[in-house]
Amino acid sequence: MTDPLGDHDREAASPTGERPRVVLGVGGGIAAYKACELLRLFTESGHDVTVVPTAAALEFVGAPTWAALSGKPVATDVWHDVHQVPHVRIGQSADLVVVAPATADLMAKAAHGLADDLLTNTLLTARCPVVLAPAMHTEMWEHPATRDNVATLRSRGTRVIEPAEGRLTGKDTGKGRLPDPAEIFAFALDVLARAAVPGPAADLAGRRVVVSAGGTREYLDPVRFLGNRSSGRQGYALARAAAARGAEVTLVAANVTLPDPAGVKVVPVETTAELRAEVLAAAETADAVVMAAAPADFRPAAVSEAKIKKAGDGSAPGLDLVQNPDILHELSHDRGRPDSVVVGFAAETGDSTGSVLELARHKLERKGCDLLVVNDVSGGAVFGSAENEAVVLAADGAAVEVPRGTKAALSHVIWDQVAARLPGTR
Repeated sequence: MTDPLGDHDREAASPTGERPRVVLGVGGGIAAYKACELLRLFTESGHDVTVVPTAAALEFVGAPTWAALSGKPVATDVWHDVHQVPHVRIGQSADLVVVAPATADLMAKAAHGLADDLLTNTLLTARCPVVLAPAMHTEMWEHPATRDNVATLRSRGTRVIEPAEGRLTGKDTGKGRLPDPAEIFAFALDVLARAAVPGPAADLAGRRVVVSAGGTREYLDPVRFLGNRSSGRQGYALARAAAARGAEVTLVAANVTLPDPAGVKVVPVETTAELRAEVLAAAETADAVVMAAAPADFRPAAVSEAKIKKAGDGSAPGLDLVQNPDILHELSHDRGRPDSVVVGFAAETGDSTGSVLELARHKLERKGCDLLVVNDVSGGAVFGSAENEAVVLAADGAAVEVPRGTKAALSHVIWDQVAARLPGTR
């Protein structure tokens, strides 16, 4: 099974060497039980977690559960241990506050500065990054009051993750489901890591970005297809990182089996034609497009309606191929927005005509993109791995070498380069 956390460092770290202090707020929704898994992920990765549930949350999961999993006593009101001034101290000392689930009521209070319990007091006193993971019925999420509250919170720098779509309470389905705890955790780690970097943590706030991921398939018949080894892990890491930096992210995913990143709109596709159509449509209004997917270069000239059978004489059938459209070239030369930033990926091995970087520089010039992320994939390196190393080449001649590390770390280097080239940030 693919590890959804493989692109992140499992052990928590902080610039001071101390364990990062995380406040886990829990709102009063049925999804509160899922926060137990989120708490486990934080504690097992070395974070110091203080759980602050609302009184309503304790109707779903009792205080002993939170105390046992966190190793700390749990309180919901400002009168518990009042001599320690918890309504101020908890927020002041936190490195990150995550609220999951965040109910419509809780977000309304946060947006309007109400503080009638320990969690809402903590939200007012926190000066660290705050992440809210909403969970509620679709009608509540789509109500104008909720949408206005979300917009207000985001305008103040709070990361409000888009809820997932799926089964809700009872027989209802729709948008409003709490994202997978592992994906909330991955999002939170990106936010926490970003907070330690000088400069604005949410430097992509208000930006729309498109990321493609995975490998396309070109069918020979109803059973067989031409494909490649791309797992989609780097594209998914890029989508997570952009969302953590405040962007509105559309992820066009070709045959990827990973969980949907929290707060990201995922558009599944199979073929290169489908990938092209979805990416070009989303790119019309995008500030940046990162083509991390591996589209098939060729497709069969004709697709058999029936499964191709083996020949009795042992011979193999002929295969006529035609070239697929060059999506990166098209994006670079026919941009929906002239000032958008386009990023391509090049998986190179080098050959008799040139080294990996020489071939990549020619590709950068030929494609016309602004940045090209170059991977040396000799011997199958990178594919499916939790780690990556690359050189980010720029059309202006700059080059940034990224040593081997997590794909999340490489993602942030790429977004650093993109952010520096976006209008208004040069």
